Amino acid sequence: MTARADLAGRSAAADAPERDVLLSPQDYAAAARAKLDRAVWDYIAGGSGDEVTLRGDRAAFDRYRFRPRVLVDVSHCEVSTTLLGRPVALPIGIAPMAYHRLVDPEGETATVRAAGEVGALTIASTFASRTLEETARAATGPLWLQLYVLRERKVTESLVRRAEAAGYRALVITVDTPRMARRERDLRNGFSLPSHIRPANLDDGHKAELHSGRAGSSTLADHAARHHDAAFTWEDLVWLRSLTSLPLVLKGVLTAEDARQAADLGVEGLIVSTHGGRQLDGAVAALDALPEVVAAVPSECEVLVDGGIRRGTDVLKALALGARAVLVGRPVLWGLAVDGATGVERVLSTLRAELEEAMALTGRPRLDTLTPDLLHPSPGLAHPIATNDRDMA
Repeated sequence: MTARADLAGRSAAADAPERDVLLSPQDYAAAARAKLDRAVWDYIAGGSGDEVTLRGDRAAFDRYRFRPRVLVDVSHCEVSTTLLGRPVALPIGIAPMAYHRLVDPEGETATVRAAGEVGALTIASTFASRTLEETARAATGPLWLQLYVLRERKVTESLVRRAEAAGYRALVITVDTPRMARRERDLRNGFSLPSHIRPANLDDGHKAELHSGRAGSSTLADHAARHHDAAFTWEDLVWLRSLTSLPLVLKGVLTAEDARQAADLGVEGLIVSTHGGRQLDGAVAALDALPEVVAAVPSECEVLVDGGIRRGTDVLKALALGARAVLVGRPVLWGLAVDGATGVERVLSTLRAELEEAMALTGRPRLDTLTPDLLHPSPGLAHPIATNDRDMA
């Protein structure tokens, strides 16, 4: 090779984009998918049934456009807020998700460390792969515990007591899972947990039930059928309220009727959620349900939302529709899979930077200026996600 050709080659390489630079959550999704076992990827990415609600959660954000205001001082955009009376650095938190060690050896302890670096809320799952005490010791930011009410009420009560002792600040009760919906990706893969991963908050008797998969079944669904309490009702919520003085937040509320009933019982918060499109397929998208839930409850009952959030502009839309904060799920696991705690921190930091940018460009420098008049609904602008792209939803 001549010196001139070598120089030209170097110049072309210098001018070429860095293909491994991860700039967005979707970049992390592509990198995570390339790295993870197919069954694990499908477990994280998939939804129930035909995945109509999975796609719908994402498509709902595309039905809104912004009405930006100009000549506003946006030299500083303030994104700090409070959740249940406690300060957080940004209105973006981590949704409860099971078994983080499926994608990273440290699992939940890495996730919660990353959240602490940016001052974000973490909601740890009952079905975590690290104990709630290990997660609490690693946390430097706000921390809540998500709780499934199990048939063995003594186990549920024990989890409440452990959460109190470990310093958790709220209990998030998942109410949309009396049974686990059919998740066909998991059934086709015969999904089960690897032998080194277990539900760390439960005794070893649960471990044996989760490690022997076969095509056409999911050990997670079988386990849920045996242990989730499908008879849990509003009356039982009163029992749960009697166990603790911690604030209660209900996750999985999609209607004004349920929102009002929860508020009447003194529930301190609601999370509008479709369980990431993993429960009732065909349910209303979380973002579409958000306004009626917000309108149904007094301001002291805080409303959060999750499902389909991929950009800071998505966060802005949810806040404008009345959410106190948003919770992010899959993008956190993508970041964790690619680069551990650093990956999670970068995903959260990117969403924060995009939120601040969107606030500046819409002329809304404070969270209390984010109101519905910021948005223009445009139903015709939403496009269905192509079939070959649905893994990236």
